[in-house]
Amino acid sequence: MSSSTTRARPATRVGRRAVRTGHRMPAIAVIAACGLLAVGCAKAGTAGTTAADGASGTKSPVKVGLVYSKTGPLAAYGRQYLEGFKAGLDYATKGTGAVDGHKIEIAEQDDAGDPAKAVSGAKDLIGKGYRILAGSTASGVALQVAPIAAQNKVLFISGPAAADKVTGLNKYTFRSGRQSYQDIRTAASFIGDAKGRKVTVLAQDSAFGQANVAAVKAVLGAQGATVDAVLAPPSATDLTPFASQAKAAKPDLLFVAWAGETASALWTSLSQQDVFASTKVVTGLDLAASYPLFGPAAEKISFLNHYFGGAAGTVVEKAMADSVTKAGAKPDIFTPDGFTAAQLVVHAIEANGGSADDTAALVRALEGWSFDGVKGRLTVRAEDHALLQPMFQVKLTGSGAAARPTVEKTLSADQVAPPIAAIAG
Repeated sequence: MSSSTTRARPATRVGRRAVRTGHRMPAIAVIAACGLLAVGCAKAGTAGTTAADGASGTKSPVKVGLVYSKTGPLAAYGRQYLEGFKAGLDYATKGTGAVDGHKIEIAEQDDAGDPAKAVSGAKDLIGKGYRILAGSTASGVALQVAPIAAQNKVLFISGPAAADKVTGLNKYTFRSGRQSYQDIRTAASFIGDAKGRKVTVLAQDSAFGQANVAAVKAVLGAQGATVDAVLAPPSATDLTPFASQAKAAKPDLLFVAWAGETASALWTSLSQQDVFASTKVVTGLDLAASYPLFGPAAEKISFLNHYFGGAAGTVVEKAMADSVTKAGAKPDIFTPDGFTAAQLVVHAIEANGGSADDTAALVRALEGWSFDGVKGRLTVRAEDHALLQPMFQVKLTGSGAAARPTVEKTLSADQVAPPIAAIAG
């Protein structure tokens, strides 16, 4: 089918916690303690309170920091995230940019995909009184920022970063995108019975790549498949040796997990090594700019997909698309991650009367929340903060600039749900 609509359903229970569908909690009067002295404390009231701002009568703003890849190898993903966040903020606040009269002020920090820069940027924002952080385009960044958020008791909403370890990492960390396990569950749906099959993962030797290897072993290995991996350094530009290793492994299924600017070189190498003629290849459908890179081999590949423009067919998706298009961009794979992050931020602040001072209250507001998102009905699982969501099987037809994706099958949130992870702290 060319598109899929996930219909909203009544509030249900997720695990032991009741799902909340948008009702407002009483305003919080108690201001939470400041974060660690190593980062610095904000004065009470500076991070968004219900008090009037002196004689002016205006309400204090709520500060939200975005730490994401504005530059670096994942800059295209970061741009989509930011575009989505702006659209989501407009949608969730009904065009006001405010919650209960408190303006939401956004500050951006460019991590360039470097965890050290991300940690520095996060600490800087926390020291200036920011109690909510969002972003993390790269998995390596998310895994370093999340502990900082926990140490300083601030809310952290990770973005496109897919590493499974982000889920359940600590009680202050949530996510607005999918995770590797959901990708692998979607990939597994292509091959049916995995028992006795050989699976090779071709990926970059990064947090993202390693997370995919672990997820394939957890899903397909548990079903009786033999799983090995070919890992390339993220800095590698000549990918022919790695394509050759993947072919030599003679797998029944080659699962390719790749991100960034070297994707074109990878698919060229796989084509030159004639890998498509010798094994079934499954990979994630990346951003729209990558579609022409597959060339004639595109129709030989089985694509799993987090999102592409038009995939969901929901009312919320249309609102996002209209907003993003009006701003001069187009919805793409990680636009919903930014949009969803903004929905989470606004809901948490709204549930606390326009305040972001009580982080524990922000966390409670998000745990178990079920809502209508771009891809359909989304649920923040209370037990570990996984974001339960549908995924797509996709076919890419045509080549070059004419390549177009269509949804072949929509997998429900329950079908691809990761196992519950115990929250570490």
